[in-house]
Amino acid sequence: MKMKKYIIVTLLTLGALATYSCSDDDTVTPDEGSNPTFDRGVMLTNWADNIIIPSFTDFGTKTSALEVATQTFVDDPTTVNLESLQSSWFNAYISFQEVSLFEIGKAEEINYRIRLNAYPTNVSKIDDYIENGNINFALPSSFDAQGFPALDYLLYGLGETNEETLGFFTTHTNADSYKTLLSSVSQTIHSLTEEVITSWTGPFRDSFVANIASSANGSVDKLTNDFIYYYEKSLRAGKVGIPAGIFSNDPLPQNVEALYKGDISKELLLASIETTQNFFNGEHFDGTTAGIGFKDYLDFLNTIKEGDDLSVLINQQFNIAEEKAKTLNDNFTIQIENDNNKMLETYNELQRNVVFIKVDMLQALSIDVDYVDADGD
Repeated sequence: MKMKKYIIVTLLTLGALATYSCSDDDTVTPDEGSNPTFDRGVMLTNWADNIIIPSFTDFGTKTSALEVATQTFVDDPTTVNLESLQSSWFNAYISFQEVSLFEIGKAEEINYRIRLNAYPTNVSKIDDYIENGNINFALPSSFDAQGFPALDYLLYGLGETNEETLGFFTTHTNADSYKTLLSSVSQTIHSLTEEVITSWTGPFRDSFVANIASSANGSVDKLTNDFIYYYEKSLRAGKVGIPAGIFSNDPLPQNVEALYKGDISKELLLASIETTQNFFNGEHFDGTTAGIGFKDYLDFLNTIKEGDDLSVLINQQFNIAEEKAKTLNDNFTIQIENDNNKMLETYNELQRNVVFIKVDMLQALSIDVDYVDADGD
């Protein structure tokens, strides 16, 4: 969970930054011409109506399908129904990468991201529930025993094969407890998602779009920080840095995303990179239209770094990181154990964009960082 602490940084006001050039030595040269104002409301409208709400709506259909597939399997635990459930889990997990970064409003209030994707899942807590039947998913202590990682364990970590897994839901002494937990996890994923969708399709959308203030409480400032926090902590660190051992003495292959399924770790990472880049560019959820986003904001301000448009540098670095990630094994556990240097190289390419978006972009947009940074830039 992110801890918010406002760090005051000496920045130029947005008015003085209407158009400017920022060199690699951090000197700023204001444009001598007119000083128009960027329309934050148009960007917020694009974010809400063309990206966030459609993304959550689509994800909601996936979580609904997951809940239905779970109930079908619980009612009739067969190999066919297990495979169908596994497919629904995968589809929803990939779709989750398209909404995970939007930790604002109701999503922030209910700890949405961590409740759906705290990994590695806490197997001890899950096993304790199976034995004793005592778990409350609303308690923070249970956040690491629910969501997609918990389903990953229940669907792929109990047995070496689907036939073995099936036994835990049919012939095992605690088969009923396994089925109850499976249902509860899927239902919680969907119900939490419905809460977020209901909020966005209600009054929150209008208040979000109307809040064009250039301040810590303004919608642009808040979601910009959420975007950077997600990229830095969840994507860069969570998916790559932590399992690769960047923040520890040794690699931690047991901390990869989708540990038990294994061979979708790279696919989840690539989906996350694509989502963050698309949001930076203001691209609509349907993928056919480019709306107003950070790229347009930076271009409006004529933000130059090292002789190039900052927006171009950021997009180039997204592409470089994506190409580096594509060279990884589908299974990050295997990648780390066989050649961790490739994970470290991928982390380094992701890290380069942290500097571009967290330092250079924030300076250009005159936005302060609103969370505590424990590992530096």
